[in-house]
Amino acid sequence: MEKGIKPHGGRLVNRVLEGEAREELLARVEGGMKRLQIGPREASDLELIATGAFSPLEGFMGKKDYENVVDIMRLTSGLVWSLPVVLSTTSAKAQGLKEGEDVALEDKSRTVLAILHLEERFHYDREKEALEVYGTGDHKHPGVKNLFQSGDILLGGRVSVVNRPKHGDFLQYRLGPAQTRELFNKNGWRRVVGFQTRNPVHRAHEYIQKCALETVDALLLHPLVGETKEDDIPAQVRMKCYEVLLERYYPKDRVAMAVFPAAMRYAGPREAIFHALVRKNYGCTHFIVGRDHAGVGNYYGSFDAHYIFDEFEPEEIGITPLFFDHTFYCKLCYGMASYKTCPHDSENHVTLSGTQVRKLLQEGLTPPPTFTRPEVAKILSEYYIAEVHRASSQPTA
Repeated sequence: MEKGIKPHGGRLVNRVLEGEAREELLARVEGGMKRLQIGPREASDLELIATGAFSPLEGFMGKKDYENVVDIMRLTSGLVWSLPVVLSTTSAKAQGLKEGEDVALEDKSRTVLAILHLEERFHYDREKEALEVYGTGDHKHPGVKNLFQSGDILLGGRVSVVNRPKHGDFLQYRLGPAQTRELFNKNGWRRVVGFQTRNPVHRAHEYIQKCALETVDALLLHPLVGETKEDDIPAQVRMKCYEVLLERYYPKDRVAMAVFPAAMRYAGPREAIFHALVRKNYGCTHFIVGRDHAGVGNYYGSFDAHYIFDEFEPEEIGITPLFFDHTFYCKLCYGMASYKTCPHDSENHVTLSGTQVRKLLQEGLTPPPTFTRPEVAKILSEYYIAEVHRASSQPTA
């Protein structure tokens, strides 16, 4: 029986094979099973399915689940699920695959990661998915761009993982849902708030995390380290920022960090729901939803990710969302605040755009401590200066 908050669907899925069952499948692979190479995004989804992070999914979605999720954000079972989790391939490759057979899924090094028990192969409407899931058909949107670079056939079926993807980084932080739940139980944390991030944690993020921490037992800092867009700060740099913050500014007995090995979808409101459900599977009882959660560019309204939760009954989501307004340092309040708590004009607020911060860092200048901790600024400055030097040393065409 699961301890703590129940996983989505009531049971934590485990699709990782071990022992004789694993050896038997590997022998069948060597005996001539058909193979299909998958990319890093699909490999990360595969790992998250296998460890139960995507519970109740036991594999890649079939046609009915896919269409339901796109249309009404629910699986055919009625459970809330807001983003497609699918495996695409080309028509040419799909022709050699038959429904009802097993297919070995391998990475680019030809290591077999899992067996797909192929149940369906079907066409899908990428234009419709783009508009429904991402709210736009603009190919400049990173999620839409990736969608239209995917194959035109989807393969659905349960998976059996025989080799989890190998990682050479963040090993101490690679905790699956079973491990985070065990950690929470061991520490006696009954109420845990999760925080999703793909960016360095600046003072505004720190403020809302600590506001949330006042109301619960512990915080799970859960940075996404899967595939992101090219101009996002690399995970290795971000992790250094997180580590120095946790070391110097957070209570060690009330905060844990684990990495979330998912690819970023940039789906705004729908991804906020997705991120909340997944953190429930990791054992979190609460989830922070900030301004423009999982957004990119100007595709979503600042609080669309808050409003989407109103489309569901609280028990359907099962994890408590904590909504936060835009936060900043106020010179007249002499501290961090938000539009909900600060009475002063915006001219007294310390806010910097991403472009302004990058410009400062590239010039070797330090953003003010009212915006980011000096230790974080130092790490980011060293990264940006190195990037400028690298770019300037590249030979011109």
